[in-house]
Amino acid sequence: MESVVHILLVIDAIAMIVLIVLQSSKSEGLGAISGGAEELFGKQKARGIDYVLHRGTVVTAVLFFVLAFVSGYIL
Repeated sequence: MESVVHILLVIDAIAMIVLIVLQSSKSEGLGAISGGAEELFGKQKARGIDYVLHRGTVVTAVLFFVLAFVSGYIL
């Protein structure tokens, strides 16, 4: 059981890395210095591939933490 959890943890970590690398950058140039007001009140979240990658990252991150806690509990 321990090795199955560890294998799933490694697969999940690799999937999370791939999803994070595939996401587009949120800041272009010096726009990041201006603050978060534009991001809050400016554009709405884009639907499409960026949304799918964001949701996939959230799901794999939650799964990663659950598997890490289960791995620690098994040991």
